[in-house]
Amino acid sequence: MSRFQDVQFLISAAAPEQFPADAGAEVAFAGRSNAGKSSAINAIAQRQGLARTSKTPGRTRLLNFFALGSGWRLVDLPGYGYASGAAAERKTWPALIEALGERESLRGWFVIVDARRGLTEGDERLFEWVRPGQRLHVLLAKADKLNRSEASAALRQAATTLAGRGTAQLFSAHSGTGVHEAQETLSAWLGSGG
Repeated sequence: MSRFQDVQFLISAAAPEQFPADAGAEVAFAGRSNAGKSSAINAIAQRQGLARTSKTPGRTRLLNFFALGSGWRLVDLPGYGYASGAAAERKTWPALIEALGERESLRGWFVIVDARRGLTEGDERLFEWVRPGQRLHVLLAKADKLNRSEASAALRQAATTLAGRGTAQLFSAHSGTGVHEAQETLSAWLGSGG
């Protein structure tokens, strides 16, 4: 049985005025292109095909809002680090993310990172969007591709890099590693009221 009973797509927003009303609670999902963001969303929501996955980087080009029921939302952001899409389209992304970051309903950010690569400069730049009162949680995705020693090292390195700014966990949509933990974190943030 899914933790999120009433999951559905709401809207793809190309401009802040298209965002749903700033009420309830929402969590943004961001990550480098092809880090496994869409797969993570699908695994956490337990809905195959909710967020479209692709082997082609840069498929998510707008901010996609999904309702999780009870006034809760998940926001899927375009992947960064890959110059797919028209230049004019890419120029609109910072303004969209800035507007999202200012919303009262935004509780925090899940940043999906390929565990084999670790945190990159692009991830660090994204952390600058996290405002006081918002939380940060890193999913070290594709952890099933690492052996136990490599996974432990990746987790330690992420914790060192985060330096108390957020939390990190191992995650694999493919093997199910960390899915329950990520669901618990997401539910706690959405239900906490701030």
